[in-house]
Amino acid sequence: MKWALNKLFFPLMFVFFALSGLAYYLHWPSGMQLAFSVAAILFTAGFLGRATESVAYYAGQRLGGFLNATFGNAAELIIAIFLIKEGFFDMVKASLTGAIIGNLLLVLGISKLAGGLKHKVQHFNSHLAGQNASLMLLAVIALAIPAIFVKTEHFPAAETMNVSLIVAGFLIAAYFGWLIYSMFTHKDLLEDHIDTHVSHGEEPQWSRGVSILFLLAATVMVAFVSEWLVHTLDVFTARFGWSELFIGAFVVAIVGNAAEHSAAVMLAMKNKMGAAMEIAVGSSLQIALFVAPALVFISLLFVKQMDLIFTTIELAAIAVSVLIANSTSRDGSSTWFEGVLLLTVYCILGVCFYFV
Repeated sequence: MKWALNKLFFPLMFVFFALSGLAYYLHWPSGMQLAFSVAAILFTAGFLGRATESVAYYAGQRLGGFLNATFGNAAELIIAIFLIKEGFFDMVKASLTGAIIGNLLLVLGISKLAGGLKHKVQHFNSHLAGQNASLMLLAVIALAIPAIFVKTEHFPAAETMNVSLIVAGFLIAAYFGWLIYSMFTHKDLLEDHIDTHVSHGEEPQWSRGVSILFLLAATVMVAFVSEWLVHTLDVFTARFGWSELFIGAFVVAIVGNAAEHSAAVMLAMKNKMGAAMEIAVGSSLQIALFVAPALVFISLLFVKQMDLIFTTIELAAIAVSVLIANSTSRDGSSTWFEGVLLLTVYCILGVCFYFV
């Protein structure tokens, strides 16, 4: 069955990619455009996940996890850029919020649930978990404090943008500092040696060169499908009456994070919980500390600029997600019930976002 699915994956991906392009350029009915775009981005994101996993085999767990998170976030970043170009700033911020809580609650929750049901108790580097917790708290502080000051003191638009640019610069600097700390100066301290024996005997799907080539090809395909998808999102607001907040936080975020979903859960079921944590939590860190601030600077290229001021609802969602994720991960071990707790919080937030 698995062999059959693998054999059908690439033909189906190219079919849906072609149909999505035809639907967009030939102006087919909006419902068809939406359906084909969602199917295409799920397949291309899955292709991206497979390519990053293959590259990770040659690069090692730390760098591999970083590459997986980075290219897994490619869809999220590309979708956000097209949304900024169209002026959908609220949807961009909602999608960033959804990406953070989606990785911390949905991806990590499913990973812990699936991995825990198969292996009962899984272990990972507790020092890395502690560092991740501190970084996520930094993200909450950096996003919440400017919002409180701007909304309380009623900053004018120019000052709000200046504050956003300065804070964004600090966050990007902190993220690069974390990369230096985790990849170079303290690499051995953060390496997860617990599950390294599991990978023995496994072989990547493709060679190093082919893996890199496929990684680039998948990123380009995701870029095209992302643009096609963005132009169909008004279907949700018009036909289903869903708010931009719900669409951004859950619809766009889930579709954009499809690569992380598949890769993290697959690794957790192979008893590589450390690698799954690296993808899920690392992806949230990258969104909060790099992607969101980078989009503030990228928006300077367009007519209208996006600030870094999130709504109270979005900040509350991020804060509670960080709180429960940190609470279940600091001890360096994981069980299926912790996954249930994370998924429960995700469902609660989803219900509240739906009725906004």
